[in-house]
Amino acid sequence: METSLRYAGDSKALRIRAKEKFPVSTNSICQLQGELDTKLGAPTFLNGMIRYYHPTIPASLGAGVQYNRRDKVHYHARSKATFPVTADGLFNFNVKGRCNIDEELKKIDYSATTELVWSIFNVKKDQDLRIKLGYDLIDKIPYMQVRENNWTLNVDVNRRWDVRVILSSLEQIRI
Repeated sequence: METSLRYAGDSKALRIRAKEKFPVSTNSICQLQGELDTKLGAPTFLNGMIRYYHPTIPASLGAGVQYNRRDKVHYHARSKATFPVTADGLFNFNVKGRCNIDEELKKIDYSATTELVWSIFNVKKDQDLRIKLGYDLIDKIPYMQVRENNWTLNVDVNRRWDVRVILSSLEQIRI
């Protein structure tokens, strides 16, 4: 199970998120996620999704159901395709799409992004780095992500930001 601690500038609360992936078949997984807001003391996000990975091309497709505090229950589908820019696969161009549909199947919300992703291994001993420059095609917002082994910083041009620290298991949290 992957567990992460998340903090965003607009929320003022620490969130604890857990994610688990269960194999369904050779190219498919069932992914379950949940998030607890420490300020509210209640879950704010629950997600179940089946994801399919194409065996010959770097692409995936997923469909599932999600609950969040704001929109309540809705259904979603998402896809991602990766196109290598360099032969070693360390510099890629990603295209992502997502569609959310409310529980009455009336309101549809789309998102689409493009990203340039540069993975740098062994910046220092046992330290990997990933730099992602992206553009949200619907909202027309550029963003950036810097990820180093277990932490991630996300920022966009609207001054929104969040920080994530990934823990390999809850056993690492000792107070």
